Amino acid sequence: MQDITETMSWNWYLACGCVLLVFLSSYFIFKVITRRGRDQKKNLFFKIIEHCQNPALLLILFLTFNLVLPLLKFPVSLSGFLRHIISLCTIASVTWLLIQATRAIESFVLAKFDIGSQDNLAARKIHTQLSVINKIIVVVICVISISAMLMTFDKVRQLGTSILASAGIAGIIIGFAAQRSLSTLFAGLQIALTQPIRIDDVVIVENEWGRIEEITLTYVIVRIWDLRRLVLPITYFTEKPFQNWTRVTADILGSVFIYVDYTVPVQKIREKFFEFVEQSKLWDGKVRGLQVTNTTEKTIELRALMSARNASEAWELRCDMREKLVDFIQKSYPDSLPKVRGQLFKDAPEIL
Repeated sequence: MQDITETMSWNWYLACGCVLLVFLSSYFIFKVITRRGRDQKKNLFFKIIEHCQNPALLLILFLTFNLVLPLLKFPVSLSGFLRHIISLCTIASVTWLLIQATRAIESFVLAKFDIGSQDNLAARKIHTQLSVINKIIVVVICVISISAMLMTFDKVRQLGTSILASAGIAGIIIGFAAQRSLSTLFAGLQIALTQPIRIDDVVIVENEWGRIEEITLTYVIVRIWDLRRLVLPITYFTEKPFQNWTRVTADILGSVFIYVDYTVPVQKIREKFFEFVEQSKLWDGKVRGLQVTNTTEKTIELRALMSARNASEAWELRCDMREKLVDFIQKSYPDSLPKVRGQLFKDAPEIL
């Protein structure tokens, strides 16, 4: 009896020693690799190792424990239960590892495309595609992982066989139940592939000006100019019209309308406007113009047209030009401001 006890003790020591040795060896190997990879952040291999270190260590731990489990001499029922638990943990570790690997690849690719640059059209395309595709991949991995976990249970496996036998009816029921979810998923795929919107696009939705801040599989977050967040279902952008000011390029035309009297010297106003625009750092040097675009019985309408690199700068440029033009007219041609004319008749009959 004492020999059996000593043998079991030695088996325990051997098993724990193997698990500890493998875990510590893997830990130090990962540490050495990640430390070396700090100077090689542009290397995809080191990027994946950096993201996958923790799930990989956990996976190695469960696999090692599964190998040394026979040395522990547990009863058959307890051994089977532990092996089942280890299988579930192994599947969960593999799931975590795959998710971290996809995020590492996404981070590696996005690092090459700076969305904060001036000409960021290509970067916004890549950011939008990878953001949506990565979320879809994560959902698929999680669904497969949960299915694999459930299939480790005998009763669930039998239930799965029964469902497969009646796949036609089950497919119809699931199709009706998940119709909304599937349409949302396909809308997300459509957004990622056709890209009517991208991350950081300037859009007008629900009469609000804002930028696309986040795109998920179910909703889109628009950051409004006053820092509010507008949350819209992703199907909104496939079913309803909206304005995208940065669909092709970020540059945009801005206009300012000034209403003045008929006596205003338009050419002088035009020359001064050109001078103001050329002095502004917000103007991109492409388009400038001032024209009489409308007339009424009291005033004429002057439209000052100018271009800027993006919508934010266009807004600031418009405000600046409007202020300077009004100030110039007030100081140089105050008689040309809008006025109401009247006429007095000296010989008009007296009103009795």
